Amino acid sequence: MKTAVKDKAAPKSTWKPYRPATHSRLSRADKASLPVSAFAFPRARKEPMTDAAHVRDAMARFNQVGDVTDAERDLAFANFQKAASHFDIQMKETDWHQFVS
Repeated sequence: MKTAVKDKAAPKSTWKPYRPATHSRLSRADKASLPVSAFAFPRARKEPMTDAAHVRDAMARFNQVGDVTDAERDLAFANFQKAASHFDIQMKETDWHQFVS
């Protein structure tokens, strides 16, 4: 008897563009006031992505983010893709595992 194997669907991105009042370095208060949709890891509120520089930083720090599940990493990757596209950043990675290998 054959069993149908479902492909694991990629999660839908939750990231939405958000421009805080300050356009430079985010203070702790600025970060606390951001909507959850501005983060690569929304549940953990880690890696805000409010401009191209923050998107690049979030991708560079991906493997340093602790206390998140693989499902949250899947979501963060989908959020990277959407934010990178919004800010015209070329991504060579096709899977989040490429950030940690």
